[in-house]
Amino acid sequence: MAERGRPRSFDRDAALRRAMQVFWERGYEGTSVSDLTSAMGINSPSLYAAFGCKEALFREAVKLYESTEGTATGLALTDQPTARAAVEAMLRNNVDAYSDPRTPSGCMVVLAAMTCTAENEGVREFLAGIRRGSIQTLQRRLKRGIAEGDLPAGTDTGAVAAFYMTVLQGLSIQARDGASRRALRIVADSAMAAWDSLIAPRPR
Repeated sequence: MAERGRPRSFDRDAALRRAMQVFWERGYEGTSVSDLTSAMGINSPSLYAAFGCKEALFREAVKLYESTEGTATGLALTDQPTARAAVEAMLRNNVDAYSDPRTPSGCMVVLAAMTCTAENEGVREFLAGIRRGSIQTLQRRLKRGIAEGDLPAGTDTGAVAAFYMTVLQGLSIQARDGASRRALRIVADSAMAAWDSLIAPRPR
């Protein structure tokens, strides 16, 4: 006979992945604790015992997303031989990821907490910090392109990085709004058509 009050055993990793899916689909404030416990197959005491609180669970779910479903950007920026190829792969690979019918559309980091009530401002800022970090990562890749000679020395890497990350975030929103993969690819094509003018050294 089981002890009264003994926590229900569960697969923590599997439960975390299910929580990630719910947060990704519904956003932080659109997800209730009951939504989470239902998806995770546990009760609320088990959730709090394993993860601490809803926000702590969300932060852990975002880390899981970044290391699994959200790797397209990082892989593109490290695997491609030139800065241009890296940016193009970043856009195209994310278009495929954002429009994958097997997962919620768009990017969890972009969509899960764009706006929040004052009490959840820390969650919004947490994701904003990750997005700012992505711009900095892209800028470092562009600076590497200058160092390796495939970008002009006068390229404004900050402006180029901000532009392409804005496009990437817009693609995420369009995907969530139901844009087709073909429509998203056209946007990516248009963004890459602007490459030569963006990297041209700006007059002082």
